[in-house]
Amino acid sequence: MKYPVFKDLIIFENEDYIIINKPPFLATLEDRALNSTNVLRLARQYNPDAQACHRLDKETSGALALAKNNEAYRHLSMQFEHREVTKLYHAVVWGAQDYEGLLVDRAIQPGLKGTAKLTRSGKPAQTYFKTLEKYSRHTLVACKPVTGRMHQIRLHLAYLNAPIVSDTLYGGEHLYLSNLKKNFNLSKDSEEQPFIKRFALHSFQLGFTNLQGEPLLIEAPYPKDFQVLIKMLRQHK
Repeated sequence: MKYPVFKDLIIFENEDYIIINKPPFLATLEDRALNSTNVLRLARQYNPDAQACHRLDKETSGALALAKNNEAYRHLSMQFEHREVTKLYHAVVWGAQDYEGLLVDRAIQPGLKGTAKLTRSGKPAQTYFKTLEKYSRHTLVACKPVTGRMHQIRLHLAYLNAPIVSDTLYGGEHLYLSNLKKNFNLSKDSEEQPFIKRFALHSFQLGFTNLQGEPLLIEAPYPKDFQVLIKMLRQHK
């Protein structure tokens, strides 16, 4: 993987915080993969005091906050702990779904090997869902997590029988042009590639108060793979 220039990822910066649009396939913190980098390592080349205030799954793209000093880090960490941070994700899911502020309240327990499951003995987890756009057999959904459990949005959508596109861990299949185009013919000796090679989840909006008590609300544009997926679904609606 070609690593991005950290400065190119920045969508907001002031004296205390840096908000980046994290690309997919880049871990927030240390990754198990050998010779791999991560957001924090890149950030510290830009600002040696940078600290990640939260994390996104490696495949998830979008808004990610870093603090430039200890006071800013504590200030935002407390907002995450008290559930005062606005987090809004966009996901493309399987099925034509009609959600209007639907709340899923199902407890989650982390499992082995980077998985999690819904179970009554787990920790409480709540997510609100709202339909943004409907296509023929897919839906663009806004996901607003109240809590921040492992794989929460992915698990709650799977519970609704609306797994995220390409989220093969939780029942979401890849999406190909042949799924959308009736008379699609693949050229000989070639293998069809999915529109998106990671689960289609993007951290679209992040809101919190700065050290002066002023509200900040930052939006992260879709990365290229997410844009292509939406474009193709609109074309073949």
